Amino acid sequence: MLMCLGIQACAVRPPAPIEDRASTPAPDARSYRVQPGDTLYSIAWRYGLDYPRLAAANAIAPPFTIHVGQRLALREADVPATPARPAPVRKPRKSVPVTPPRRPIADTPEPRPASPPASPKPPLREAIPSPDVTVGDWSWPATGPVVRRFSATLHKGIDIGGDEGDPVVAVAAGQVVYAGTGIPGYGELLILRHNPRYLSAYGHNDRLLVGEGARVRAGQQIATRGSSGTDAVKLHFEIRENGKPIDPMSLLPPR
Repeated sequence: MLMCLGIQACAVRPPAPIEDRASTPAPDARSYRVQPGDTLYSIAWRYGLDYPRLAAANAIAPPFTIHVGQRLALREADVPATPARPAPVRKPRKSVPVTPPRRPIADTPEPRPASPPASPKPPLREAIPSPDVTVGDWSWPATGPVVRRFSATLHKGIDIGGDEGDPVVAVAAGQVVYAGTGIPGYGELLILRHNPRYLSAYGHNDRLLVGEGARVRAGQQIATRGSSGTDAVKLHFEIRENGKPIDPMSLLPPR
């Protein structure tokens, strides 16, 4: 029969709480091997990098397609601004004297072959730039009290309390660039791209109602609130500006 060697050895330890890794910084690393379910956006989010500069450092062109097993350097490259192309200058055409054609001797003019109808040109698909979102364009992602605020070193977003199943909505129009559970500490996570400058994230959801690639409207429901990846029902909400976390309260309208 085993005997206790000390009081501390016999004490019953309480279960460790679930760590909210969304509050902790990403591990330091120099490279990353792409795993199933990853997107360039989720990798940039996980390591606190600006996704266009991460793509440039790895010579990945839009739409930023990556492959399982691919090794990415976790660094940011300088992305030079694309210079605007000047409009082409057209030189005026010189007037050339036109000699009138001679009338044919025959009374009946020779028939001219019918020219085939010109095929219509396909319309040009112009890229519509996404304007930067202003403070007035943001809306709250959910109702409920803010139970934890932003901290640049300890907590990269805010936590909003509420009941399980409450709606989670998009704070601004955008596109879903990540949907899944591949980033530790966030549970069921959605990341939206609003423009080249801003991304927003919605973590600990119970159900995701949109998938990657979906375009969403401001105020559209995208998930239901839950407790995935944590020990309490709450929405963990973040905004990244050029890859860096900022206080969402600085952009969200006052309640």
